[in-house]
Amino acid sequence: MLQRVHKEPLSLNLGGELISLSRPLVMGILNVTPDSFYAGSRTTGKEQIAARVRQIVDEGADIIDIGAYSSRPGADDISPEEEMKRLSTGLEIIRMLYPEAKISVDTFRSEIAARCVHEYGVHIINDISGGELDSRMFETVAGLKTAYILMHMKGTPQTMMRHTHYEQIIPEMLFYFSQRIARLESLGVNDIIIDPGFGFGKSIDDNYLLMNRLDEFSRIGLPLLVGISRKSMIYKHLDSSPEESLNGTTALNTLALLGGADILRVHDVKEAVETLKIVTKTIQPIA
Repeated sequence: MLQRVHKEPLSLNLGGELISLSRPLVMGILNVTPDSFYAGSRTTGKEQIAARVRQIVDEGADIIDIGAYSSRPGADDISPEEEMKRLSTGLEIIRMLYPEAKISVDTFRSEIAARCVHEYGVHIINDISGGELDSRMFETVAGLKTAYILMHMKGTPQTMMRHTHYEQIIPEMLFYFSQRIARLESLGVNDIIIDPGFGFGKSIDDNYLLMNRLDEFSRIGLPLLVGISRKSMIYKHLDSSPEESLNGTTALNTLALLGGADILRVHDVKEAVETLKIVTKTIQPIA
């Protein structure tokens, strides 16, 4: 009998609306970058962005996650001005097409986070650095009263793959989260989502160990996001490419749901929604 890790019912306050996590959510990726690791996800022109937004919504995503700064290993740094310019184009299109859409912004810069919330009503700040790349991020999120995705990463997108050594990765990561969760809660941040950061400063073996022990992060008691869509932990292990990694993504999304994931961050929304429906139909919670 397939079983899912038992969790107390969780919810998120997104713009004043309480969103239940009794059913896991699907977050569709909108990359407004020219250099994302997965070429099929890159959208730059307005028509291309609009088509991608419609696809994400039509295929059943609960949240749109827009990012303008590529976090692939070795990605080029871009200025805050360029990042905001790209985001503004995408956010204007989302708000024009779907005014009520739930939106997450993938940024580690507090000034960008604040502008996206104030100007476009964004609901979630998705920070790959866990507050490490901008010392004002935690205080900014607290003031914005928005939900915050706290991800684990060592180093920066440019250096993270030089920081893949751990004495004991699971205890180190749990300590990392406990410190930052305590600080966020002390500042008054009420809606914290944790993300183990698959592929960010971790070897292929580390990534699969994390997936095997995902329940340990689920048991922290906060919503758990998993983002493994078409990542190198799949295509390097299978000697393929991001373009050939949909099957592996679906397999790992299934394992993530069984491990207690509350949100799946994906490029392929339709396939993730179908995976979620099938897993939900099949599983029995572990008591």
